[in-house]
Amino acid sequence: MQSYTIGQAARLLGVSPDTARRWADAGRVTTHRDEGGRRLIDGVDLAAFSVELAKAGEVEEDPSYTSVRNAFPGIVTAIKLGDVAAQVEIQSGPHRLVSLLTREAVEELGLEVGMEATARVKSTNVHIDRV
Repeated sequence: MQSYTIGQAARLLGVSPDTARRWADAGRVTTHRDEGGRRLIDGVDLAAFSVELAKAGEVEEDPSYTSVRNAFPGIVTAIKLGDVAAQVEIQSGPHRLVSLLTREAVEELGLEVGMEATARVKSTNVHIDRV
């Protein structure tokens, strides 16, 4: 099972490390300590918490993605496997992304709920809505 530091969790949730630390201090997400004394959050717990935050609309800060346009780093929150196809959900800050891919691809990537992954979006058609 993959675990995340407070800083890593903050990046995946799209908030500052201070915000993630306050949530952990308040008991909103369960943490444990590693041998070095660092607080860690289990991936499955972080995945569930990220979905809860997104549903409640509680993400306080805008995520900043600087490495590549249309890249959404996040945490795998659900995987539905069929005989041939699969559906993978990633929570990236306040954004929920769903990808349809082959079961073989999911298995080759070793994807599991709670692990970090990046959704990359490529499109030739972009729609813009005015707020």
